[in-house]
Amino acid sequence: MPETFLLLLCVIALALVFDFINGFHDTANAIATSVSTRVLTPKVAVLMAAILNMVGALSGTAVAKTVGVGLVQAVSITQVTIISALIAAIIWDLITWYLGLPTSSSHAILSGVVGAAIATSGFSVIITKGVYKVLIGLFFSPLIGFILSIFLMYFLMWLFKKSTPTLVSNIFGRLQILSAAYMAFSHGSNDAQKTMGIITMALVSYYQLPDFHVPIWVIVLCATAMACGTAAGGWRIIKTLGVKLVQLRPIHGFAAETVAATVIEVASRIGLPLSTTHVISSTIMGVGASKRFSAVRWGVGGNIVLAWILTLPACLILAWIICKILHLILG
Repeated sequence: MPETFLLLLCVIALALVFDFINGFHDTANAIATSVSTRVLTPKVAVLMAAILNMVGALSGTAVAKTVGVGLVQAVSITQVTIISALIAAIIWDLITWYLGLPTSSSHAILSGVVGAAIATSGFSVIITKGVYKVLIGLFFSPLIGFILSIFLMYFLMWLFKKSTPTLVSNIFGRLQILSAAYMAFSHGSNDAQKTMGIITMALVSYYQLPDFHVPIWVIVLCATAMACGTAAGGWRIIKTLGVKLVQLRPIHGFAAETVAATVIEVASRIGLPLSTTHVISSTIMGVGASKRFSAVRWGVGGNIVLAWILTLPACLILAWIICKILHLILG
């Protein structure tokens, strides 16, 4: 199949669409808690998240390199492979957004890449070590977030046990603005890099480049697309995370955001592409469980976890099917 410049442009366009959708799909990651606790108005929260998503996206490329060269052998894939992965991830994101489920855009695109690569070149193209790295992040990051958020809440409750509820709310009402900003920055630093890695993978495949290096124009383009998507807002998922899952106060929002952002930032610096959605969801459940186990609406939490579990196989199979169809159509 001839690789054309038109297909490369198609990859870039679809990648930016995915990044935009990722932005509004995952807006809740950064602002659901601060909106639900009324620390920030929705408009201010979305604007802040959009700006800091962009700043975070410009802060590094370690995750992009993991995505671009750590999952599949770049020399064995085609532009159609990447297009198939992007289409699968976009479809999944739109379905789960419509249903109000905070699933992982990250794992949608990563599993899509694996599924489309298998359809193109077989199982031998998969880099097992890289897949294990993603799966480790998938499993352990929510668990770590859940446990750390419980410990932080216990510490904060001990620290302020003699303070009045009004004083605590005033203090953490201000602190939560900082934690929400931290969360928005960390979201950009991890999530936008996946799309950078996808576009750079396409450039390496098209131009047969010897080294994987993310160009500055790709970084700026992806950061801008995600910021615009974030500015568009994702109110369905914000409602699920900020209202339906746990009833939050500023101290809970601060603890959930601070722990989630820290886990994500550490992962971003070591090049681990984890799900920001999984992490913030688990920390929200953690701070809820610290009050009492019944404070968490576990039925809603169960639906979220089920959607997490379905994302990997669903997007892998969907990308595989799309890739096979496109290869048949394009020859």
